[in-house]
Amino acid sequence: MTRLVLFDFDGTFADTAPDMAAAANRQRQKLGLAPLPTDELRPFVSMGARGMVKASLGLEPDHADYEAQRVAFLADYENNSTVDTRLFAGIDELLNEIRQAGMRWGIVTNKHTRYAEPIVAWLNLPDCATLVCGDTTQYAKPHPMPLQHAAKEAGFDTADCIYVGDDLRDIVAARAAGMPSIAAAYGYCGVEHPPHLWGADALVEDPSELWQAINELVVRG
Repeated sequence: MTRLVLFDFDGTFADTAPDMAAAANRQRQKLGLAPLPTDELRPFVSMGARGMVKASLGLEPDHADYEAQRVAFLADYENNSTVDTRLFAGIDELLNEIRQAGMRWGIVTNKHTRYAEPIVAWLNLPDCATLVCGDTTQYAKPHPMPLQHAAKEAGFDTADCIYVGDDLRDIVAARAAGMPSIAAAYGYCGVEHPPHLWGADALVEDPSELWQAINELVVRG
């Protein structure tokens, strides 16, 4: 049976952390602060601008300077989002396996369209069946609506889809949408909830393990 494999983007499909961290560090530089290591900022990438502003500058949304710093970070990132971003090692090979098996694939991300579309276009992935962003539907993940929209747009029932993500909200959204899920423990994964506690149908420690996990879920039905 043909399946649709859907991926979260940041931390699951592409390693966007270097460009996100660089944008955050440039905001620190403007304030006379030393740069932080990318690995220190990496776990916060899945939280988007809110997470990066908090991790790099210690600002919460209720701080008087938060909004100005968030806007400055996003403007910087939008202009520098394809410098060091790459597909995770093994994703290219995985996409070939998916194609050869007659399956299709797509992306469901909470990244807004203006930031996600240019990166996906730059990565040159013309057979992406659907790209659903954080502002495509009324709600973002962990609401199931983005996953349901992706399935419908690509012509699949949600039960015939598999969702791969590196954040608890990805697994929550998949469960609510009626999709089997795979936790990408190699990703950013946040700082609060360990991946093995998310309740995913499968868990992988490396992208090279994804194809086997996908096939096992297909067989399981």
